[in-house]
Amino acid sequence: MAESTETTVPLQRVTVRTERPFDDVVDGVYAGLGRADLAGLLSRSNTAANRAEYDAIVAEAAGTSGLIEFLSLDLGSAITIRTPERGRRMLRIIAGNPVTMSTMATSVPDAGSYAPVTILIVERDGGVTLSYDRVASAIAGYGDAPATAAAERLDAAVVALLQSAAG
Repeated sequence: MAESTETTVPLQRVTVRTERPFDDVVDGVYAGLGRADLAGLLSRSNTAANRAEYDAIVAEAAGTSGLIEFLSLDLGSAITIRTPERGRRMLRIIAGNPVTMSTMATSVPDAGSYAPVTILIVERDGGVTLSYDRVASAIAGYGDAPATAAAERLDAAVVALLQSAAG
C-alpha cells in the first residue's frame, strides 16, 4: 500500500532587476552556461571508467559558471499567444551540473528535486528580472552539512551568473 505525505519546504528566492534589454540579459546568462550536446554528454559520461573521468567530462561541458544548460522553455510565447494584451517575454532555463547534483543527492536524495535549477528571466515594465530559488534553503531541513555546502556553492555560482548577466 502506498503512503502519501506532505512537507512544507521553505524557499529563498533571489531576484535581480536590471534595465538592460531582455536579449542582452539572456545572452549574458547563456555566456556563462555550457551548451553541450546533451545526448553526446550523457553517452560520454555514462561510459566513464571512474569518478575522475566522469568529473572531467562534466567539467569540460560546463560553462564559466560551472553550469550546463539542459533545457530552455519560452514561456512568454504561450502567454502572448493566449493573452496578447498581457504578453511578455519570459524564458525559463533549466541548468545544472551532474557532479554538484550527485554530491547533494548522495546523502539527501530529495535534493534531486531542486537540481538542476531553474533560472527565470522576465521582461517587465521598466526592466528585466532574473529569479532563482536557492537550493540550500530547500534542503536546509535535512541538516546534512556536505549537501548543504554543495548547495551553497551552487547558489553562489547561480547568483553570480545572474548578477553578471544583469550588468
